[in-house]
Amino acid sequence: MDRIQSLRLFTRVVDLGSFSRAAAELGIGQPSATKQVARMEKELGARLLHRSTHGVNPTEVGNLYYEKCKLIVHHDEEARSVATLMQSQVQGALRISASIAFGRRVLAPVVLDFLRTHPRLMIDLSFDDRYVNLVEQGVDVAIRMGRLADSTLGATYLGVSPWVAVAAPAYLQSRGVPAKPDDLPAHDALVYSTAQGDAIWHFIGPSKNSTAVPVNGRLRSNNLSVLLSAARDGFGVAVLPHYVASDGLRSGEIVQILGDWRLPGQEVHAVYPSPRLVPAKVQRLVRWLKGHFTANWWHMDLGGLAAGDEAHIAGRRVPGGRGVALAGDPDPSKLDEDRARGRGA
Repeated sequence: MDRIQSLRLFTRVVDLGSFSRAAAELGIGQPSATKQVARMEKELGARLLHRSTHGVNPTEVGNLYYEKCKLIVHHDEEARSVATLMQSQVQGALRISASIAFGRRVLAPVVLDFLRTHPRLMIDLSFDDRYVNLVEQGVDVAIRMGRLADSTLGATYLGVSPWVAVAAPAYLQSRGVPAKPDDLPAHDALVYSTAQGDAIWHFIGPSKNSTAVPVNGRLRSNNLSVLLSAARDGFGVAVLPHYVASDGLRSGEIVQILGDWRLPGQEVHAVYPSPRLVPAKVQRLVRWLKGHFTANWWHMDLGGLAAGDEAHIAGRRVPGGRGVALAGDPDPSKLDEDRARGRGA
């Protein structure tokens, strides 16, 4: 029996004036209750109870000890109630972590909507491209991109993030439009230096054949926004998550190339410190996030595209581009096929 339970037993013996009744209330045997109080007296070096055939009564020392024990037991019960309430209610503090690009472009508006519907919640939203240790840094939920390594963390699969190959129309006018992945080595590549195999781009063809193409160029960066900006300014060809490229595709500053070839999708997971005893606020947030990862979720940072906008993007052609249809969103029904080939980040 732990220390708090021993104190709780002693206070109930005094309250009820009986070992047997206190033991029955706490679900233990009377001999065990008697031995536990005797052990407490031995540790304290003082008699706490007068025992008689009529019951038990506290000694003078026992009365003083009883008053202190009641306070300790009360605070313990109060603490348990608070913990139970916090575990079962969507309230208190919730710390969320994500990469910078995904956090700013996708997660922030979703979390703000979640915050609006839960007025008793306080959210700390942190964006960092470095690996975050959830336990050490007190993070309740992190959004992880790519295949997860085995761990003791809890995780919920949210969906797949498609990637696209893009370039500025002016760049394609001057350098030509790649007709197939094997044409890319002749182009300036804007390389994302965080992804595994960053200078080798993998494509899946119309007949599900895959190819790996080594690329090279004058700019590498671990920041997706930098690569997007460079692509817009005509510095070369980039492969980007669709949620990063969406604004540029919509405005026409960049266009999708190699539309008949797909890049492997990247898994998106919500990760939390443990799969057991998950707090209600974490469960609710994860369900909220999962509800937003529907078909074409990567356009959510645009506030939703009109059908005409999507059609316009899908049919865009580059002047002088040899008549190759360039843009077009990934087919959501095919994205899960690429989960096993997820691009690490």
